[in-house]
Amino acid sequence: MSGERLAAAVGVSDTAFDFDRKYRYLVPTDSHSRALPGVRVIVPFGKGNRKRMGVILFTEVIPAEKAAEYKLISAFADTEPVIKGEQLSLLFLLKDYTLCTYYEAFKTLIPPGLSVNFTRRYRVAQPKPADVISLTAQKLYSEIIAAKSVAEQQRRIEVAFDTEDSDAARELADKGYIESYEDFRRRVKDETVKMVRLTEGYLSSPEAYNVTPKQRLAMEMLQREGTAAIREIEYVCGVTASVVRNMEKNGVAELYEYEVIHTPDVHETVSPDEITLNEDQQRAFDGISSMISAGKADAALLYGVTGSGKTLVFAKLIKYTIDIGRNVLMLVPEISLTPQTVNRFTALFGDTVSVMHSGLPLSVRLNEYKRIKAGGSRIVIGTRSAVFAPLDNIGLIIVDEEGERTYKSESSPRYNAKDIAGQRCITHKGVLLLASATPSIETYYMTQKGRCRLFKLPHRYSESGMPAVDIIDMCGTGRIFSERLVCEVNENLARGEQSILLLNRRGYNTYMVCSDCKEPLVCPNCSVPVTYHKANNRIMCHYCGFSEEMTGVCPKCGSARLRRTGMGTQKLEEELREFFPDARILRMDADTTYSRYAYDKRFTEFGEGKYDIMVGTQMIAKGLDFPNVTLVGVLNADKSLFSGDFRSYERTFSLIAQVVGRSGRGDKCGRALIQTLVPDHYVINLAAMQNYEAFYEQEAAMRKALLYPPFCDICVIGFSSPIEKNAMNGSRVFAALIKESHGKTDKRIPLKMLGPSKCEIERINGKYRYRIILKCRNNSDFREFIGDVRKKAAAMRELSGVSVYIDINGDIGA
Repeated sequence: MSGERLAAAVGVSDTAFDFDRKYRYLVPTDSHSRALPGVRVIVPFGKGNRKRMGVILFTEVIPAEKAAEYKLISAFADTEPVIKGEQLSLLFLLKDYTLCTYYEAFKTLIPPGLSVNFTRRYRVAQPKPADVISLTAQKLYSEIIAAKSVAEQQRRIEVAFDTEDSDAARELADKGYIESYEDFRRRVKDETVKMVRLTEGYLSSPEAYNVTPKQRLAMEMLQREGTAAIREIEYVCGVTASVVRNMEKNGVAELYEYEVIHTPDVHETVSPDEITLNEDQQRAFDGISSMISAGKADAALLYGVTGSGKTLVFAKLIKYTIDIGRNVLMLVPEISLTPQTVNRFTALFGDTVSVMHSGLPLSVRLNEYKRIKAGGSRIVIGTRSAVFAPLDNIGLIIVDEEGERTYKSESSPRYNAKDIAGQRCITHKGVLLLASATPSIETYYMTQKGRCRLFKLPHRYSESGMPAVDIIDMCGTGRIFSERLVCEVNENLARGEQSILLLNRRGYNTYMVCSDCKEPLVCPNCSVPVTYHKANNRIMCHYCGFSEEMTGVCPKCGSARLRRTGMGTQKLEEELREFFPDARILRMDADTTYSRYAYDKRFTEFGEGKYDIMVGTQMIAKGLDFPNVTLVGVLNADKSLFSGDFRSYERTFSLIAQVVGRSGRGDKCGRALIQTLVPDHYVINLAAMQNYEAFYEQEAAMRKALLYPPFCDICVIGFSSPIEKNAMNGSRVFAALIKESHGKTDKRIPLKMLGPSKCEIERINGKYRYRIILKCRNNSDFREFIGDVRKKAAAMRELSGVSVYIDINGDIGA
């Protein structure tokens, strides 16, 4: 490249969205081969040239005379790209669709175990410079080189920079006696084993080497096997490690590190061929498998009532996809569903299954990531982040319980895993299979418009049929349990059958108020009441994590007359033990499942019949299959109806319909009781009847009249600041800028603005919150428009000290 230089476009870490762009850096002439897209680098950034981590997005050739305009890349953190190909495309997709920064998108694509930290360190420069230095610097230099090891030399230099010797240390650095370098540390190191192989020199001229009899034994093994671990040589040949090291000194053998990637143990397997599909399942399988075999990007919804056997259809489709040489990615909404799902599919498909979710140790997640990347897995199962698994040749992506909100990220990048899955299916010409007994309104709307094929499973797989459901009016009773529910639980206990009770609030008491000053106990950081947790005698905030010991005294007036009301799962468990003293009760909520394997252990024990009653929050409502559960009770079923979000009816319907569907999934008939204060509400009645299609018709008509998704997109722009006035003024200025910019644009961008207004929860974690809601059409023109508005706003004085985020098609409730 005579007369030319190589430059790299770099996405730099820790940049605000307003300053995020492709920054150009000059590649050192001796590092052209390492400057590849997806490689992390250290670059000088800003006026102070502070070192930042970045990722190379692409490289380009520039004229040599322009090289002086570019800063030089300081160091390379990787020897090969961390991401490439499709993953690089996903990085740009995340940047465009979610309005995040390049480096935020990059970090989302890799497991935390691949994260790298760097520290500037110093070492003695070689060769020693000839420049004259002061006596003080000479003394320090003598102390440094007198150290017994390189590590001790480094420690002495670092100490010098932090003491009265700092001037002398800086002089040594300026004159070239010591040099700086970047020391990279991976969050999780690769697991490696020391391997041995014969050198090229020995293989070409073995007669030139003198070897001992013990060394000859090791050499013969290496000639036979090609390579072996040191421990293997010791065991097979009966020699010590020193024999191998002497072979290395003599040039006979060489040692190298070999990365170990573990494959999970599989104890028992079942053939997918043993699965028998009924007529409805077979029809769905035939239709979806024909879509997979067509080799075109496509989408389908598998809508089936609870217990209709969607998982059996998944198993058959996975086998079909694997048999035609393609791979499968399956997403589940909750970590709690992963153990049951993984156990089912590892029993069917063995060690070709990999698991990815945030509950795994970092080392295990990294191992699974590498196993997938190396082609050691054909099937990947996981939660939201698993959608970025480096799986190649994808023929099928399954999104189970696709209507769940957990598929939408609540922090930057604010992506929806379903959108990413759809894009990957386009890339791989695969099929996106969405599945649920309660699909999202948006997905079902797509099937009605012909943009997504619909397959129905209208009947349960078992002969027992749908559970019989009764709605219990709790108005004026003042009770936790209706008499009917108590009787039904007692009957189940007598028959040896299991029961599930859903209460979607954790803790003991959910509200506390002083009887004297009438003030509620609220979180000091948030505008929400604290929850009392009896298990540890603390009051806690479920939004910011605030926690303190329960003193029983009002913090406002000092009165000891605190009245506790509201019920969480801890109190429900206590009440159950009083009503049913002989029952074995399992509580499942965030307070009992914080340990790493709690979900798997507790659900397995319940499935084995070690508990009679399971009480819990929404984590027990979906996707679980316990054949001996014949009774489900839903407490405070109407609580989520009035949350202030346009999706509140949809979520309430889904939660009730799904948990009712946990009953009667085996050979025995199931029953369900729904306790509510609004027994005539159509949402609760339709959920009790499991009539999703009737609910869809009513909900879609209401959303069309009010203009909500799927008839538009929703963009929430959030503002937060420790000072309420700043958050309020910032939101108003931003709203004015939207109106001004919209009036000036020559592009057709449909827009309807609501607000700015306070969020439903005005203050969280010490910050006041305002928001603007835009009803819009989410396309490239809109994203470019709102991104430009955000960049303009960043330069305005009123937005100084105000955090701003943009979330497209996210929640608007809180």
